[in-house]
Amino acid sequence: MNYKRYRKNPVVDYPEREWPNKEIEKAPLWCSVDLRDGNQALIEPMVVEEKIEFFNMLVKLGFKEIEIGFPSASRIEYDFLRQLVDRKMIPDDVTVQVLTQCREHLIARTFEAIQGVKRAVVHIYNSTSTLQRDVVFGMSRPEIIQIAVEGAKLVKEYAKDFPGKIMLEYSPESFTGTELDFALEICTAVQDIWQPTPDNKIIFNLPSTVEMNTPNVYADQIEWMSKHFRDRDSIILSVHPHNDRGCGVAASELALLAGADRVEGTLFGNGERTGNVDILTIAYNMFSQGIYPGLAIENIHEIAEVYERCCKLPIPERHPYAGKLVFTAFSGSHQDAINKGVRAMKERGSEIWQVPYLPIDPADIGRMYEPIVRINSQSGKGGVAFIMETYFGFKLPKGMHKEFADVVQVITERQGEVGPEQIMSEFRKCYLNRKEPYHFRRSRMEEISAAVEGDYDTRVTVEYTFDGEARSFTSTGNGPIDAIRHGLAQESGLDLRVLDYNEHALQEGSTAQAAAYIHLMDNNTGKTTFGVGISSNITRASFRAMFSAVNRLL
Repeated sequence: MNYKRYRKNPVVDYPEREWPNKEIEKAPLWCSVDLRDGNQALIEPMVVEEKIEFFNMLVKLGFKEIEIGFPSASRIEYDFLRQLVDRKMIPDDVTVQVLTQCREHLIARTFEAIQGVKRAVVHIYNSTSTLQRDVVFGMSRPEIIQIAVEGAKLVKEYAKDFPGKIMLEYSPESFTGTELDFALEICTAVQDIWQPTPDNKIIFNLPSTVEMNTPNVYADQIEWMSKHFRDRDSIILSVHPHNDRGCGVAASELALLAGADRVEGTLFGNGERTGNVDILTIAYNMFSQGIYPGLAIENIHEIAEVYERCCKLPIPERHPYAGKLVFTAFSGSHQDAINKGVRAMKERGSEIWQVPYLPIDPADIGRMYEPIVRINSQSGKGGVAFIMETYFGFKLPKGMHKEFADVVQVITERQGEVGPEQIMSEFRKCYLNRKEPYHFRRSRMEEISAAVEGDYDTRVTVEYTFDGEARSFTSTGNGPIDAIRHGLAQESGLDLRVLDYNEHALQEGSTAQAAAYIHLMDNNTGKTTFGVGISSNITRASFRAMFSAVNRLL
């Protein structure tokens, strides 16, 4: 680890910063650069029809500004733009953005490509960093400024005869490695040429072309520029963060606190090297804070499907919001907390989402059909109970959580993760279908006078089979459950005691079934277990639960 080869990048001496005391209150202007910056970083760039499909998706998501390419540098991107125009696929409220270097023949070709476009941003750039001025261009500050000025003049000249609306965007590329006074000087020089007004603004895009420092330093740079720009109300301050240090989202969010009006980025963070900032993550972050994100992103499956097919890149399983595993919980304590949180919300009738470990409701972004809790050998009793209630409607009594979780634990230790259907299958086998040796068939119940037979007031006659042989018994008790307990104790020879009883409806409506749970003890041995029964009749469900429990004791 030869760390002495590296040195700290300079920070901004800016004690008057105000952004730490601010909060994000609204969505910025969004500009997707998937079709340019993202596409150029693909192993296999998109062909025209794939770019058209991707463009249509971006429009559907609500993007009003879309950078569609570098038409002066690539025939495919030129043809793509012409397809959009000729097939009238650009909505009137969508502005397309095209990138070009500050060279006359490239700017001329760019304006040729956008003929027929009603609204366009022409995005010019040149690199301004100390390092690139030295080792790439070998130019002084005035020479670098002259490149930007000439580019702005050329765009302004071509824009005079263009029938649509043209907005200029200028990027001092590699802004994060540029001295702030020089970045301001070159932007002001471009501003002097374009002469923007509050009604005809200019976009100054300050990219973190290479992420060089912690996000707070980028925020300082953005706030310093925002406060030192002349005629700030004539400027849209845009940021274009990359993710070299893994902080692109944080840098963007702090930049918004610092005065940025606009964010350029890509879906799922595709881009050069470690990628561009992920617009979806920022937007979902806002959504999770109760802020309208300004994009129609409620179906992340659909977005991911088009992205993976067109870009031919997989979305990581731990990708925020979109990853297949981000709404799962393997830890038993997490599962228990999720279970209790969902139950508390239902009981309180709360409209505000507050569930531990789930910052948003997965259903709000189209994840409602995916498992939230997955069960493996590290899972606990709360997770199994959550699966049973969420997927199948069985609200297991608290005392039963461990008993059934121990059953599932044996399976997970043998095979690894188990899915909800396998858990339900095991539940049926252990409880609902536990019908040997005693199998309940039917019953008849009647109320009897306490004056006739002491304290008892219910008589039940039960038909059942024992190891397939038809039998019956009649017994009494102070209620149906007590009556059947007496009868089963007599038949089985067990000294039975009911420790607890629970019941609930499994579903709503006239065809609803009830679930009954009996916690039963054999007083002779001290052994306890649960039994479960279901039926459209709650008394029959409780009788089946009693038989289930006796069979488990035996």
